[in-house]
Amino acid sequence: MLNNYLILFIKGLAMGAVNKIPGVSGGTVAFVTGIYEDLINSIKKINFYSFKILFTKGFKAFYIEVNGKFLTILFSGVIASFFSVSLVLDKLIRDYEIYVFGMFFGMILGSFYVIYYQLEKINVKTFVGIIIGLTIGLLISFADNLEVANSSLIIFFSGMIAISGMILPGLSGSYLLLLMGNYTLIMVDSVNALYYTLTEIISLNFEFINDPERLYLLKVLVLFTVGSISGLVFFSNILSSLLKNHKSITISIIVGFIAGSLLGVWPWKNEDIYGNVSLFIPDFTTTETWTTLFFLFIGILFVVLLERLAHKH
Repeated sequence: MLNNYLILFIKGLAMGAVNKIPGVSGGTVAFVTGIYEDLINSIKKINFYSFKILFTKGFKAFYIEVNGKFLTILFSGVIASFFSVSLVLDKLIRDYEIYVFGMFFGMILGSFYVIYYQLEKINVKTFVGIIIGLTIGLLISFADNLEVANSSLIIFFSGMIAISGMILPGLSGSYLLLLMGNYTLIMVDSVNALYYTLTEIISLNFEFINDPERLYLLKVLVLFTVGSISGLVFFSNILSSLLKNHKSITISIIVGFIAGSLLGVWPWKNEDIYGNVSLFIPDFTTTETWTTLFFLFIGILFVVLLERLAHKH
């Protein structure tokens, strides 16, 4: 039992880490590790009925109703990774970006091995679903940056949009924030502001109260968090219903999303001084290319072995 909880925590670590990377979806990790439907159905139970149980029967009954142990362990991993594993990942991306994205690319390729067994059958309906998902994924991948104002309403909706990366495999919430032009504000500046604020509070230093920029960044983080929670509950209810009533078409669209997201993590790319990214075919005569291909293979192998382990258990 303890091993199962540890594995679930590690899956949460993986989800939290990749959620911070534009082009990679935490929902994909949930999907390929076999906890996607449990996640959606557990979050779906956080509704009016469950809160009625909270106020009438107490916290313990509420905790059981919403599958609290599962959510607590999983999101403990997500939160822990956001402030720890993701810091290591940030350094690796700065120093070894091509190798990291090579492994991510391999992990997404490996996920198709898992998805093959999720689709009950390939027919016209599921094929159309794959094309729809692929089309939307490619449109997002090729979209130009969408500069938006950083108003309170926009930040709130950014939270709802970003959480889609945890709920919908193949759709990266961080990548959508990047397209909207507020990735740095939300995923870097506001998170750093929280870290510095907590550090100062622990040392009984409250000078940040007089810092307008710090207070603004903390406000951004609060609005983003509230939007994320709202989106988590809202989207999970929709997807849970779709998986229950239209499972094959829903999964086929997810397959398309994942395929479309591959461009977002293509390892071989250049970025100009204006932030425009262009992809290129690698030079197979260089050591760097073959090293990247090695990590790509490791990514495929990791996902396939993880799926087999989960299936065995």
